[in-house]
Amino acid sequence: MRADPTLATGQRAMPTVQRAMLAGATFLLVMVTTSALGTLIEGSGWWWLCAFIAACLVSVGLGLRALRTPPALVPLLQVGALILLLTLVFGGRSSFALIVPTGETFARFAELFAGAERTIQQQSVPAISVPPLLFALAVGVGAIVIVADALVQDARRPALAAIPVLVPIFIPGFLIEDGAEVIVLLFAGAAFLLLLRLDVRVRRRADLAHRDDDEDAPVVHAPRRVPIGSTIGATLGVGVAGLVAAAVLTASTPSISQSLLLGSDQSTTLFSRGVSPFIDLGRDLRRPDAVPAFTYTARDGDRPYFTLLTLDRFEGEVWGVTDRAVDSENTVDRMPRPIGLDPAVETAEHPVEVTVGDLRTVWLPVPYPTASVEDLRGSWFWDRESLTVRSVDASTAGQRYVANRLVATPTADQLRDADLLGSGQFQEYRALPDERPQIIRDTALAIAGGAQTPYDAAVAIQDHLRSSDFSYSVDAPVEEGYDGGGFDVIANFLEVKSGYCVHFASTMAVLAREVGIPSRISIGYTAGSPTDERVENVTVVEVDSHDLHAWPELFFPGVGWVPFEPTPGRGTVPSYTRPDAAQSPLSPFGPSTSTPQTGRPDLDPERGLSAGPGASAPDPVAAWTRVAALVIAALAIALAPALIRIGQRWSRRRRVRHGPGRAQAAWDEVRATARDLSAGGLETETPRAFAAHIAERPAFDGDAGAFLAELRNAVERERYGPPAPSGAAAGGEAGLSTDEILRAMHEVRAALGADAGASARLRARFLPASLIGRARGRARPTPAGA
Repeated sequence: MRADPTLATGQRAMPTVQRAMLAGATFLLVMVTTSALGTLIEGSGWWWLCAFIAACLVSVGLGLRALRTPPALVPLLQVGALILLLTLVFGGRSSFALIVPTGETFARFAELFAGAERTIQQQSVPAISVPPLLFALAVGVGAIVIVADALVQDARRPALAAIPVLVPIFIPGFLIEDGAEVIVLLFAGAAFLLLLRLDVRVRRRADLAHRDDDEDAPVVHAPRRVPIGSTIGATLGVGVAGLVAAAVLTASTPSISQSLLLGSDQSTTLFSRGVSPFIDLGRDLRRPDAVPAFTYTARDGDRPYFTLLTLDRFEGEVWGVTDRAVDSENTVDRMPRPIGLDPAVETAEHPVEVTVGDLRTVWLPVPYPTASVEDLRGSWFWDRESLTVRSVDASTAGQRYVANRLVATPTADQLRDADLLGSGQFQEYRALPDERPQIIRDTALAIAGGAQTPYDAAVAIQDHLRSSDFSYSVDAPVEEGYDGGGFDVIANFLEVKSGYCVHFASTMAVLAREVGIPSRISIGYTAGSPTDERVENVTVVEVDSHDLHAWPELFFPGVGWVPFEPTPGRGTVPSYTRPDAAQSPLSPFGPSTSTPQTGRPDLDPERGLSAGPGASAPDPVAAWTRVAALVIAALAIALAPALIRIGQRWSRRRRVRHGPGRAQAAWDEVRATARDLSAGGLETETPRAFAAHIAERPAFDGDAGAFLAELRNAVERERYGPPAPSGAAAGGEAGLSTDEILRAMHEVRAALGADAGASARLRARFLPASLIGRARGRARPTPAGA
């Protein structure tokens, strides 16, 4: 019987067909596990892009190996191929010949990376596959393919390929309650088993193809029954690495819908579910210094309000946004007519050119309603109910765009003719909890009980709140302990009769619902103040944090959502609510352009308004924390095999010192070191056969050979010799003392390392092959009485 040369001479060179089989199995495994992200991302186009990237990289690796490229260069060349593919797909005009990247291309990649971080933070599940998200997916899948391909083809450690492919499997479990779909897990397991099975077949075929023709003895493979304990280290390493990677990636890039309304791009949200926006808006209004938000020019002389966010759900204590998924088809190049606006009503588009400064939010300030928005950077989408515009991968900072405002011209009589009191339309915008303070019912009845129409009731509520009985104050609600917009706050506000815009807006919206008028609240900015600057003879209007505002909108059939202004000293009273508005055309979607009240401190001394939306800048500590988390995750994954191997070595040294089987423990470590360094040797070889094979290496010509022989003899005596007499000194059954065994093990391992090349030593340190082999020694029988 002759020794199987597979390990003795290193890995066999595989035919291209066999490599193609492994490459196909690797591609299948990566794509099946990547499909686990399908529960998080809308559509399937992203998966086909990832499949294209993965197929190209696998093919590149297959071709390079067919050309006998040194294994260490293949992953590097695949990285270069990934850059070319990213250039082809995402580089656009910045590339040369569509595939060669330039400096501008890498700048584009940096923008996409930044956008990817924002879209992961800003989107909720399922996310829209916007370009930055696609870029991140392509890079991630490319990295997984390169690592898995190297482990399968070059390191010939297909079991370790589970480390990178586990990441997309685990991520859904940290973001949604159900985690990855069961069918995906089943197919992933089947794909992994297929890869392992193909690797076994390829190894056997390589053995048969390299038999020595001049020897007639067959190759004999001993049965490989792996005890449970033998693979615990590798299994735990793979599982822990995958869990650490998924957990850290999830923590560092949370997929939580964030509003960033007031300029913070950190993880805290202003309008997340269950949090009152009014508390945060009030805090912002009480900041002492104003900060510029944006400027605009309107050639038609428009002075509109700018809406950021619309609150339409009232649950008694909290006003919030109805949770509606972003629709990828709702792009801002063309927006629909507002709900409720009769097609017979004459409309016109007025362009408003906006230049944003430090305002940093995912909600775009636009007049309501807007017909289209031009020249935006990033991916922006409108909501069908509110026509608010938000991004999933960008912010408003530094944006320059044109909002084409839709101006309608109905009359006050048309508003009076809009009878809602007997209809069931828009019930969700009339909804109020059953239990509410009696003062709200009484106030609504006293103000609007005698109104002839919903319009008259709305005007009466606005006039009541703007009367001299009420005063504007940002401090009174805090001092009196009723800040916010819930029922109890409104009840206190109606008694104290002092508050700021959020109290007036919330109170009017609730009173309107009390009398049957659908209502909601918009948050954004008033019209701002003109400056001395002019652009092409058009006055530049500046909007800053002093213009931050909340106002109610009421629904009237045929006209749609109509803004009102119940807050005294703020903005402008809409023209259609004035006594002389009976027959005059009006613009219900923005305040009148005449004598706007800005609410600035010099005109309204009681206002101690905000540092505003632009004041918050990205937190460098949070950014570096995220980077550090990613670095730690990468290091944990890269070092996991090495750390497990160190623990194994420490355990064997402990066995040498404390027994039993001291020489066997040292011999196991020598055999593991030889396998890590690809020094050869079969698991079926006896210690003498293995030592004879190892002793042929140049490093064992001197003292190292003698130490190898001593350790070999000690193992044979320990295995086959008589048991040591009771009370014998440590190491007596092996013929060597503990220190002598440790020194022999150290010298033999040092000689094996000296005889190996630098790349082999590096691979042995970070990808130790012995981790996935059989834990020899623990399964060997010991002599009776030992």
